[in-house]
Amino acid sequence: MIFSVENGCFGYRSKHILNQMNFSVENGEVLAVLGPNGVGKTTLLRASMGFLKWKNGRTLLDGRDMKTMSYSDIWKQIAYVPQAKGAAFSYTVEEMVLFGRCPHVGAFREPKAVDLELVAQALESVGIAWMKEKRVSEISGGELQMVLIARALVTGPKLLILDEPESNLDFKNQLIILETIQNLSKQQGIGCIFNTHYPAHALKVADKALILDKKGNVTFGPAKKVITRENMERAFGVAVKIQEFCVEEKVYQSVTALSLLEAGA
Repeated sequence: MIFSVENGCFGYRSKHILNQMNFSVENGEVLAVLGPNGVGKTTLLRASMGFLKWKNGRTLLDGRDMKTMSYSDIWKQIAYVPQAKGAAFSYTVEEMVLFGRCPHVGAFREPKAVDLELVAQALESVGIAWMKEKRVSEISGGELQMVLIARALVTGPKLLILDEPESNLDFKNQLIILETIQNLSKQQGIGCIFNTHYPAHALKVADKALILDKKGNVTFGPAKKVITRENMERAFGVAVKIQEFCVEEKVYQSVTALSLLEAGA
């Protein structure tokens, strides 16, 4: 499947937020979206999925305008993981994840053994099978993020869209999320798009990157060509150092913000 946005523009009244968005993700590719706070990263995801209406432009699935597609056709192919902000639900973790099967099972039909098995696999894949009986209202924000990702996985999506999936997670759980994204893309051929505050995470797992700046403009392309010192400094207004280092013959990259840049620098 190819998910693409052509000439997407969005704003509220006279205020333009996003200008001429053009990007695409194919099966097995990972796209990381970066940019300063408040530039519209979440808005970009929501407009791309049709939650917000483009003022100009369109979103396509395999060349087909999503506006011409049914809700069921879209959400059998795309799964969305919003930011975890706490939950007051009394459902168990297992029940919460099972809701992800609704596009396939139906809202009022009894789940089958295959649905329960898919739930178990999703919980195991993000390392939270041990907490399946816990109430969602009793878990931490980081744990809830893992539950939401598991819920998305049980839909069997071709594209997974995640809004800041590593937020509120410790080092170990951040790595679990990043490794899950890598495994889904490279082993199962699922496309992934995720917003992140961590450029090093984007360099670690992303094939493509998209940087939004405060003027609503976009830089899009291969991750290693987009996440450069020059592009990061222009978008974030800070001096940046990108370094490579090797551990056990594997190359990693770190991105460090050094200092604020003067306006106009």
